[in-house]
Amino acid sequence: MKKLIVFDLDGTLAASKSSLDSEMATLLSMLTQIVQVSVISGGNWPQFQKQLVANLGPGANLSNLFLLPTCGTKFYKYESDWELLYAEDFSKEQRDLIVESFQKVIAESDLKIEQTWGDQIEDRGSQITFSALGQKAPLEEKEKWDPDFAKRKKMKACLEKLIPDFSVRMGGSTSIDVTKPGIDKAYGIRKLCDLLGVGIDEMIFVGDAIFPGGNDYPAKEAGVFSIQVRDPNESKRVIEAIIACLGGCHDSVVTGRQL
Repeated sequence: MKKLIVFDLDGTLAASKSSLDSEMATLLSMLTQIVQVSVISGGNWPQFQKQLVANLGPGANLSNLFLLPTCGTKFYKYESDWELLYAEDFSKEQRDLIVESFQKVIAESDLKIEQTWGDQIEDRGSQITFSALGQKAPLEEKEKWDPDFAKRKKMKACLEKLIPDFSVRMGGSTSIDVTKPGIDKAYGIRKLCDLLGVGIDEMIFVGDAIFPGGNDYPAKEAGVFSIQVRDPNESKRVIEAIIACLGGCHDSVVTGRQL
């Protein structure tokens, strides 16, 4: 029996740094009414609030929703308000090393970036994120910059040599995320197991970057049954299928009928 459905955010539930559209908001809200739902993404908490929380329908069961920003290095649950349960923040020394390494790789890489929108390097407390075109780049520009991940794969390889004791993952459409060693979406999955009492075999993970080097891949490596999607529209069809199975036979959550 599947008790928890886990999603990536950017590229899975919404376009990069964009709000849920009305159809996705409705479907996700419906899903929270019948099963526990979690979202793990590289964005920080303010981004989660803007993209996800603020756009959920009034029927969403927030007590069934668990949010893990910055690739699972933070964990929020809802009581009377959203409560932070943990944050795996960097020390100053770690932060300085990662930023300097990013700057070195950017300087030595032939990225051919003609324009940026906002800062390229963002300190999210528990994660340092490089966004090639800047944090506020237009979606259409981001989507055409590195569609095959080739540019970021080279950067990732260089970073791993400079900071081998940290986790380096590609995320979103132009970004690279760095977290503490061993802390990635697999870590977030294990925290969900511990805090919610849910087994790996009782989860489904849905994401768009479930490939080696992608920031969704650790969830698959953790042993979660994973569904790779192309975009939010495909995710909607996946959610509809889950709702049809669990929602169409609501008692299955209690009686133990398998999803």
